[in-house]
Amino acid sequence: MMLKLLVVISILLATFTECLTENQVLDLTFKLSGNDLAFPCTSTKNIYANTGRWVPKNVIPTRIQIYKDQAIVALPRYRPGVPFTVGSFPLTAKPGRVALEPFPCWSIQEEGNCNAIQNAIDMVLDPLDNLWVLDLGICNTLEQPIKRCSPKVWGINAETGEVVKSINLEPFVTAESRIQYLVVDFSPEGVPFAYVSDAGSSAIIVINVQSGTGFRVILPSPIKDSAQIKDILYLQLARTTSGNVLYFSYLSSPALFSIKASSLQTGQADGAIVHAGTKPPGTQIVFLGTDNGSGLLFRYKGDSDIYIWNSNKPFIPDNFILAQRGGYCRMATQVVPGWKKLMWVIESNFHDYITSTTGCLGANVVVYPLINTE
Repeated sequence: MMLKLLVVISILLATFTECLTENQVLDLTFKLSGNDLAFPCTSTKNIYANTGRWVPKNVIPTRIQIYKDQAIVALPRYRPGVPFTVGSFPLTAKPGRVALEPFPCWSIQEEGNCNAIQNAIDMVLDPLDNLWVLDLGICNTLEQPIKRCSPKVWGINAETGEVVKSINLEPFVTAESRIQYLVVDFSPEGVPFAYVSDAGSSAIIVINVQSGTGFRVILPSPIKDSAQIKDILYLQLARTTSGNVLYFSYLSSPALFSIKASSLQTGQADGAIVHAGTKPPGTQIVFLGTDNGSGLLFRYKGDSDIYIWNSNKPFIPDNFILAQRGGYCRMATQVVPGWKKLMWVIESNFHDYITSTTGCLGANVVVYPLINTE
């Protein structure tokens, strides 16, 4: 199994060497909308619409993973009227507007059913083709939050759609917890681990997926104090020849920190956290993903340009490479490697969605291959 892992995670910065013309990018650009959801039949569609269980403008895809030629997206239940919270569409579809299907099926999307995913806020596809979904368990988080079920991490076989694991995170959270991001990693022996960021209580939850056991790593005071507020706690896993390293930082913190994955997995975090660098003065960094190697992608808050940093080099602006110049209306929420050996971007006017200024058509969301526009 470890040989397979090493082969699969060998996608490095070479993915950026793909040269695409503007027309080729347009041929691989897909528009996602809450108006374009695939219901099982017209009567079901009408029932959802008439009962308020489907409000198209309240639907916004924010996270993406690529399995073969299939794009799987998270549709968080920020507001009422999101029929399903994990969807998919084929990248082989005709470019332009595409219909989103529930992934893997309708039955696992039912709000209020604790045997189903309630609110998918992050997800990651592991090298063994398992999709791991971070389920907040709380819906309508931007309006009147309703706790439907306990927070969970779900494991779904991307090929068969079978649920292979459901881990209840209730024992690992506190009243102050605010879980946000998920990373899945493997030990040298091939044991899967899940890392969950808990911004509210300044912790990283570490779960042994095989046994279902876990613990909380409380971040030291200097890390907590570095953030103006406990806003967003980003996690990014860099895979290097010397071992995997987890990078993390609060959005409002000027500092980036790291810890070796081996230290996290064994619970030996005391003294193992490293100050990895300082962000450029006056900036806040939104981390977007990795290239499955040592490259971390990010953008500055309020800016749509996408950069990549090779974590084998010092975390300084001289080592920040402009990967793509952004536009004006949308900003990336995630970048991932995938189909055709390309880096794929999901971007939207999420800032308008948060402030309810998207209008009756809802959010403007697109998925396309990243292209170096320099």
